[in-house]
Amino acid sequence: MIQIDILTAIKARRSIHNFKRDEVDHATLRDIFTYGSYAPTHYMKEPWHIKLYEKHGKQDFVEAIIASYQRIGMLNTRNDQKTQKMIESMKQFLLRIPHHALIYFKKEEDSVRYEEEYAAVCAFIQNAQLAAWAHGIGMLWTITPYMHDTGFAEDIGINGDTYKIAAVMQIGYPEKIPRDKGRTPIAEKLEFISE
Repeated sequence: MIQIDILTAIKARRSIHNFKRDEVDHATLRDIFTYGSYAPTHYMKEPWHIKLYEKHGKQDFVEAIIASYQRIGMLNTRNDQKTQKMIESMKQFLLRIPHHALIYFKKEEDSVRYEEEYAAVCAFIQNAQLAAWAHGIGMLWTITPYMHDTGFAEDIGINGDTYKIAAVMQIGYPEKIPRDKGRTPIAEKLEFISE
């Protein structure tokens, strides 16, 4: 693990779009998600669950993504050469990513509790991203259309009526680290109310 202070990690972390082929060992992944679990969580409910797809386990996951994209109309269902080439290209891209961590949580009927759980899961994800960065590992926090497809949830063994998929994290060692794009000065977003 790289010794990096928290403020540096917050500013230095980047979303990674291109990964090396090397896999991250299980001990490191457990360490990353252990740090993630120190996120603030209402009533100490720790609502996050993780399905981590790697090696041959990625195959069924990627097939479920393709089936979902076809079901929701983002990919053609035709069997023509152009469609098949596009599907194969998408599969190869997704399979090259070393790890996919699907983060999900149990839905709450009460809307306030639902927001509390979702907020806790988002904090868990950000903690994990910062911990990964300290290990020299990159992540991409994705929220994609297939996550809202109950058929996709069923295909990967999650009851879509009971659980909400919050994100899919693509994980691996960065092939390239994007440049710092900066941020809007906080003075443009911050309002002090003193009286």
